[in-house]
Amino acid sequence: MLIRIVRLTLHPDKLPAFLALFDQAAPKVRRFPGCRHLELWQSKDNPGIVISYSHWDSASDLERYRQSDLFRDTWARAKPLFATPAEAFSAERVRTVAEN
Repeated sequence: MLIRIVRLTLHPDKLPAFLALFDQAAPKVRRFPGCRHLELWQSKDNPGIVISYSHWDSASDLERYRQSDLFRDTWARAKPLFATPAEAFSAERVRTVAEN
């Protein structure tokens, strides 16, 4: 499983537009082959910073999504809302700590 984390810093007045775009696109992304989980987080210190957190079956599934019309259309609509370039990270889980 691949974990994808993308940090987005938005223009403060663009947050409502971004959230509306996310709400529209998220169900389609979640149904995309290989996507197992999708969340959007928001910074408590700076509400203009949002982080998408997703799980993918494989790097190739994520890459197929990134090459899709869905991604290209969504990204084209989202990019003008950014105050700074997006920061994306891919990771794999190497340890899980059991709860007490």
